[in-house]
Amino acid sequence: MHSGTTGRWTPVALSADLPAKTVMPARIGAETIAIWRSASGQAAASADRCPHRGMRLSHGFVRGEALSCIYHGWRYAKAGNCLSIPAHPGLTPPEAIRVATFPVIEQDGLVWVGKDTSEGKPTKLDGLSPLRSLTAAATIGAIETAAGSSADADGLLKPADALGGLCLLLSDLSDGQTLMHVLLAAESTPGERIAASRFAEALRRRAETAAMEGAQS
Repeated sequence: MHSGTTGRWTPVALSADLPAKTVMPARIGAETIAIWRSASGQAAASADRCPHRGMRLSHGFVRGEALSCIYHGWRYAKAGNCLSIPAHPGLTPPEAIRVATFPVIEQDGLVWVGKDTSEGKPTKLDGLSPLRSLTAAATIGAIETAAGSSADADGLLKPADALGGLCLLLSDLSDGQTLMHVLLAAESTPGERIAASRFAEALRRRAETAAMEGAQS
C-alpha cells in the first residue's frame, strides 16, 4: 500500500462507521465505490453507479439484504444482480442487468475491499484498534515528511513523535489525497484516544500545509 499503490486490499472505512442498513461512498484509489451493510450485518461493495440512469448508488438506501437506487428504486443483491424494478413489479429482471461488485473482508475493525478474486488476506493489525479515519489533502510522501518517518510496504506508518502506540494506516486516493486510518493499542484509555485524535489532526494540517507550499513553489 505504500506510495503509488494500495495493493490487493484497500482499507476503505472503519467497521463502526458502517452500521446495519446504511450505505456510504468510499474510494479505491481514484475510483468511487458504494459500500453498504445489510440488515443482517453483512458488508458489501459495488460500483457507485446504477446501470439504469447512472445515479450514484451511495446515495441510495438499504432495505433488508438489498441496496436500492434512490432514483427509480431498482434493487440489487450483494452479488450485483438486479432483484426488482418498481415500475414493473411483475417483471423478473434479466441476468444482464447487474452492478459490478468487489470482494469485502472485515478484519481488525476495518472494512477492506479488493479489486479481484485472487487469494490473499489484508495485513494484520496485531494489537491495534482503529480510532477514526481522516482524509488529508496531501500525498503519502507529504505525510511521511510531516511524520518524520516512512510507511512500510503495508501502508503502516509510525510517526517519529507519536504518543504511545499510535500508528497510521495510509491509503493513496490517487488525486493528491490520502485516507488516514488512526490506530491505537486496543487497551488505550479515553484520554489517550483523545490525545491521539488531536495528534492525527495536527499531523494532517502539517502535511497539507507542506503540500500546499510545495504546489505554490
